[in-house]
Amino acid sequence: MKLRRKPKMTLEYYFEKNFNNEQLWEANRENVELLVELVNLVRPKKPKKITVVDLSELIRLLHQNPNYRNGLMDCISAHLEKKKFNKILSDAGILQDANFFFEVRKRIFAKLIPEQPEKDTLQFILNQVFFVNTDPIWINKIPQEQIRDLFYLLKFRSIYGVSDENSSFNELVFAMEVITYRICGSAMETDVIQMVPEYENLESPFIAFQRELLLMNEKLIESPENYIDEDDLGYKQLIILHKQCVDYIETAFKNSNKFGISLRVNQSLLRIRQQLSRLNSLLPLLIQGEEKDANRNTIYLAYKLIKYNCDKNNIQKLINESTQLLSYEITQHTANTGEHYITNSRKEYYKMFYSAAGGGFIVGILCIIKLILGKVETSGFGHVFLYSMNYSIGFIIIYILGFTLATKQPAMTASALVRALQEDFKQKIQDKKEYKYKEFAIFFARVFRSQFIAFVGNVIFAFPVSLLGIWLIDIIFHYNIAQEKWPTLINDLNPIFSPAIFHAAIAGVFLFLSGIIAGSIANRDKHNHIYYRIQEHPLLKLSLGKKWTKKLASLYEKKWAGIISNFWFGVFMGSTVFIGIFFGLNIDIRHITFASGNFAMALYGADFYVTKWMFLWSILGIGLIGLVNFIVSFSLSLGLAFRSRNIPLSELRQVARAIFRYFLNKPLHFFFPPKKNTLQ
Repeated sequence: MKLRRKPKMTLEYYFEKNFNNEQLWEANRENVELLVELVNLVRPKKPKKITVVDLSELIRLLHQNPNYRNGLMDCISAHLEKKKFNKILSDAGILQDANFFFEVRKRIFAKLIPEQPEKDTLQFILNQVFFVNTDPIWINKIPQEQIRDLFYLLKFRSIYGVSDENSSFNELVFAMEVITYRICGSAMETDVIQMVPEYENLESPFIAFQRELLLMNEKLIESPENYIDEDDLGYKQLIILHKQCVDYIETAFKNSNKFGISLRVNQSLLRIRQQLSRLNSLLPLLIQGEEKDANRNTIYLAYKLIKYNCDKNNIQKLINESTQLLSYEITQHTANTGEHYITNSRKEYYKMFYSAAGGGFIVGILCIIKLILGKVETSGFGHVFLYSMNYSIGFIIIYILGFTLATKQPAMTASALVRALQEDFKQKIQDKKEYKYKEFAIFFARVFRSQFIAFVGNVIFAFPVSLLGIWLIDIIFHYNIAQEKWPTLINDLNPIFSPAIFHAAIAGVFLFLSGIIAGSIANRDKHNHIYYRIQEHPLLKLSLGKKWTKKLASLYEKKWAGIISNFWFGVFMGSTVFIGIFFGLNIDIRHITFASGNFAMALYGADFYVTKWMFLWSILGIGLIGLVNFIVSFSLSLGLAFRSRNIPLSELRQVARAIFRYFLNKPLHFFFPPKKNTLQ
């Protein structure tokens, strides 16, 4: 006996099964699965790749069979009739809390276990029917003519002309009122007001907008038509006040460059901006216009409801919006700092070499101290603390004395490069010449040769200082401290038989993070007016005097962010290997300057009896470690700087072409400064 195979589900079979003459769907009236099944049939498998979503077959079936049309119309009406949707407009996709991490956790949890509202709300229906994030994409690809045909075929009513208390239009107005009240509450917070001192003596546009919207609502209640005219003065005043509110928030964001900004204030401003954007989408819906305009507005509102509901748990959008301004402020600081790492003249070039030599000298001493600390009998945590303090104190000394640690440069100079690129990018729009970004290529050559000479200075001096130090210890104390450790020291430099390249990449990440920390600390202190607080501290002025208190505040402003950054970079460097041991991971750090010092100690520990291949692999390893340090930290910083300034990554191709062309013309400029003191 053959089993009867179930027919393939098609639109025609779907309607025949559910909306034939018997009207079987009425037995399951409260079940939303019928709508879910219909949407699944028309939803494309790859909505982002398809250009047009054709619903002509659905329209044809509804045209040809009144039973299908009436059944589907009754089914939709049963599920959408008098459903509340104001919370979708006022809440969905808008930040609900100024705490960024709380918002991220909430959205992640909602992704895993979506919130399901009460069944008397439209949000419940949309959650069940349009539950795929890409639904708004393919719905927007349906031709407008087909959308209008479905609207008339299924006899949808516009949102206007209904005086019922639970009407769609009243839901719209109520949502706008809720958004306005929330905006006013957030905009009156002290941290937000202090971002816009320009408005200190002016009436808040948010309060004025709220007052005007209330008057508008009263007018709508009294009006028998339940809508307003396009020429209404109150509506025009709402549009003007909304523009003033937007200008207020944009001014606050721009002022972050002067006053700094905290993550919490950034989130508050971002929430207000999202709410104003939502109001901007809803305000035109207050105008009914002609019948075709009313129907178009209703279709527009339906699309917005689906879109807002699908995007309500969008984590990527939240992170992008929340971090863009902060990343700009952080990279702005590192760009200002990075200018000091970029040489121009030959005098500056050699000054960078001497600065890097000083850094290499101190790192050579740090290498010896670390080797000695490794012989201290203590716990794992004890070694973490000792190694971290060795690195941190050494890096801070390098920073305070004005010396240079070469691999710290890329995290700083990448932001300066992108700032220069941003200026060139604006000019490029009007520039139709073949050779684009030439000025940027010249600037990049300056950065590259500055990096090159800093590497040379670090490596050249770290090696002899470590060698001299271990030799002096052996002469004075008759103890070769690297005698037992040298095989490990030299094997750790081998790029083939050890994970040296991977460990160099980890060091590159830490170099990037240290740049982020420096920018974050500087931005936070600027926002909290720390420098001014120190300068006007009554106890400090009484004990040190105004002059020295001001100098202390100035020193704090110039140095504190760098000190904290270097401290944490040292902690990262000193604790990585033990974190790897704790989790059973083979992770460590490899830094070119320390690699040079360790190579010197390994040679002395082996009494200079190493094979030719050991020597060659070590030299190659040091070079590759430095290259990976540079590439990783520079790439991460460059990506952050690109993102913070909204420069498309597609521009990189033209930029690379300009750099390569300049390199072919003047290759020596990438390693040595030109003879004349020019900007090249």
